[in-house]
This record gives sequence, structure tokens and C-alpha cells, in this order.
Amino acid sequence: MGGFFGAVKKTDAVFDVFIGTDYHSHLGTKRGGMAAYDSAIGLQREIHNIENAPFRTKFEKVLPEMKGRAAIGCISDTDPQPLIMVSKVGTYAICTIGIINNAEQIMKEVLHSGGYFDAMTGSRVNANEIVAALINSQNNYVEGIRYAQSKIAGTASILLLTDRGTIIAARDKMGRLPIQLGQSEDGYCASFESFAYKKLGYSDLRELGPAEIVEISADGITQLSPPGKEMRVCAFLWSYYGYPTSSYEGINVEVMRCRNGEIFAKSDAKTHDMSQIDYVGGVPDSGTPHAIGYANASKIPFARPYIKYTPTWSRSFMPVNQTERNKVAKMKLIPVHEFIEGKRLLLVDDSIVRGTQLKETVEFLYSHGARAVHMRSACPPIMYGCKYLNFSRSSSDMDLITRRVMAELEGEEAVKHIKEYADSQTERGKAMRQAICKKFQFESLEFQSLDGLTEAIGLEPCKLCTYCWTGRE
Repeated sequence: MGGFFGAVKKTDAVFDVFIGTDYHSHLGTKRGGMAAYDSAIGLQREIHNIENAPFRTKFEKVLPEMKGRAAIGCISDTDPQPLIMVSKVGTYAICTIGIINNAEQIMKEVLHSGGYFDAMTGSRVNANEIVAALINSQNNYVEGIRYAQSKIAGTASILLLTDRGTIIAARDKMGRLPIQLGQSEDGYCASFESFAYKKLGYSDLRELGPAEIVEISADGITQLSPPGKEMRVCAFLWSYYGYPTSSYEGINVEVMRCRNGEIFAKSDAKTHDMSQIDYVGGVPDSGTPHAIGYANASKIPFARPYIKYTPTWSRSFMPVNQTERNKVAKMKLIPVHEFIEGKRLLLVDDSIVRGTQLKETVEFLYSHGARAVHMRSACPPIMYGCKYLNFSRSSSDMDLITRRVMAELEGEEAVKHIKEYADSQTERGKAMRQAICKKFQFESLEFQSLDGLTEAIGLEPCKLCTYCWTGRE
């Protein structure tokens, strides 16, 4: 995934961007970067690896050295960024969020026309270079960004810091990811997460529409290209990605999650006997508000049967080796025995993707005396790897627990009946749930329906991207 923050002020903007970018650390764990523009120094840039230390600790020492009334920063789960580009359209720093699915084809076209790329280790090309190459092929920033939006298959939201001391912000063409604008007495900002700028004294101005392009200066915001008519904002922003205090399209994340849990519980009560459940708990952290809503609606007490120990085992510290990752995941879980031993628990998670860590969590609860563990997913069964962001993105759809179990039940024939497997009321849907229960030792399993999730978000279905559940673009 990833997130970014940019600000242009009448005074120095570097500290605001440092804090604003740090507030996006939940969106990525690989790279962090900042760039600033000062009229005397020009463009400056710093990039650091944040896999084993948080953004803040890597960039604190940069603050005295970096100066400028305009700056951008990013948290990246993919390539190092921002990059500084020199081109016919101008000199600028660029950072992006998203996925370019047709990168190879674009690279071939650029190379064929005489362009070139700087390769990283393994001869891989930074995605920001690919976006920049498309921008640089046109006559100006606006034409270049529009061209990039038209050529890229996937998602690309863009922040450019120009050598004029302004920021150009462009939301991806289908609006799958947000760009929110804030204002203060001293300037303006652009951000993925709205709470990031509110903590810095900015107030909400507005959100960019799909494919909209604006230029931000200390004196105001100028629209360079109007928004498109279609939007497919990612529904996982509310279910999982987004920070609880943020809002997208005017809908708060925490409020949506609680509402989603309430809707889920009311639906669940029609087909499942909940009278024997002792406690409802959430799989921390994003599953917790879904569970609170479920508990409130079902009248079953909410409890936290285990706590994640994060002071020293933070999300940012996750080894590359999968075996070591699994060990760290286990070390984070600290039980509350009084809420586990002899109890029938119902856990609500934000989603079930591969199921590896969830299986270990359930084993952990049984090892501490749980009598039964029921599982609920706050979103529908994930049937397709995401091709627009990094969520559930994998080398094969068979990495998904749903698709693996379907194949075990019915072989290659199963893919013809995905819609039935997703529906808990069909024989195939029941069989898939029972097979996952047996594999993971769940007493029962259910998924929130697509209608229930859509109702909880509150946007028209046509404005939501639900590809990972339905396969429909």
C-alpha cells in the first residue's frame, strides 16, 4: 500500500510534512522518504529503509538539514521514493501510490521511443520512474499526468513537488484511493489520511474527485483538470486499511466498522444460535471495532481475550523470513486467561485472506483453555487477488484460503461456481465454510455479505471497488 503527505506554507513546511508523513506509517513498512523545495537550495531529498525502525526515528536527524516552504513525504510498501526528475516539463520530486499492472508494456514503449530508465537491484525499474517517463513525454505537467492516467492499467495517485515551490496532486483515475485537502492560516496540504493534517492545525477543505488534478500554493488551490464522472473507491479503506480516525467520502472509518459489526450480528442471528457464546472479541487491531458493533447488537459481552504486545514488537519490525515472521506474530500475543479458559469465544476479524496467522491465533486460544472459537469475517470471502492495490496481492489466486479450499472440494470445476461458494445459503457455500472450519478448528465460520458491507459504508454500490470479492471491475 502506502501513503503520502504534502504541504505548501508561507513559513517552513518541513516539520509539518515530517509529522504528516509519520501519521501514515500504518500504510507501509518498507521505505520512507521526504523532499523539500527552498528557493536558495533547490530540491532536496532523503529516503530511508524503515523495515526495522519507524519513519520518525530515521528522519528526525533530517529536520535541521532540510529546508523549504513546500515539501512532500511518503510511506512506501514498494519502491524507494520520492525521486527527483529533470525533464522538459520541469524539475520536480515525485511520489506515487498504487500498482502499475502494465509496467512492462509501458517500459517497452518508452525505450522504443528513445527513453531510458535507471535500474535498481535485479534490473527492476522504480514505478515512479515509469510514471515520470509518461509525464515527461508530454508538453506540460497537466498533459503528462492525464497521459499517465490514460496509459496506466492499475492505480496511480501522484504528488509532484515542483521547482516553482508548488505541489501538484492528482488522484488516480477511478478514485480508488483518497487525496484530501486541508487548509490553515499559513497554507494548504494534501494527504491520504485526513487526521494527519487535523493534528497539525489544518481543517478539512475538500477531497479530490477521481482523476482530478490541482496545484497547491501557500495562497490557495487551483484546479488544473476536473474530476471524472466514475468512481470506484476501495471498500477496504473502511474495512481494513484506513486509520480509525480518518474519513473518506465523508464516512468515518471507526463509525463504519462499528455499524458493520451491528449489521453483521443482526444478519447472523437469523441463521446461528448465539446463546452459548460467552464473549465477542476482535482480532486486533482493525477487527476490534467490527467486534464492538457485533457485541452491541447481539447483547453478548465484549472482551479482549488476548492483547498484542506492541511496545517492542511493533508492526514496523517484521523480519523478511516467513518463519521468523510467524515467530514474531506469536510473540506479540499475550493472553488474558480469565477471558479464555473454559470460554466459548466469537472472534471478528476484518478479513480472512490466507488464514496463516488466524490459524495460529486460534491454536493459541485453544492452548490456553478456550472451549470453542467461532470466527466471523467482517467482509465477504476474498476470491480474487487485488490488482489495483497491494491488499491480498499475490502470485496466484490459489494463495487465498477460499480458492484453495474450493479446489480441494471440487478441483478445476470450482472456479465456475465462485458466486455460489461466496453465498452461505448455497450447498457449495456451506461446504466451503465447513471445510475451512475443519482446517482451522473453528466451531463455526461466517462472512459479512456484500450487501451488508455496502450498507455499512453508505455509498452507492456503483461507487465502490469490490473486485477482490466479485471479480467485477
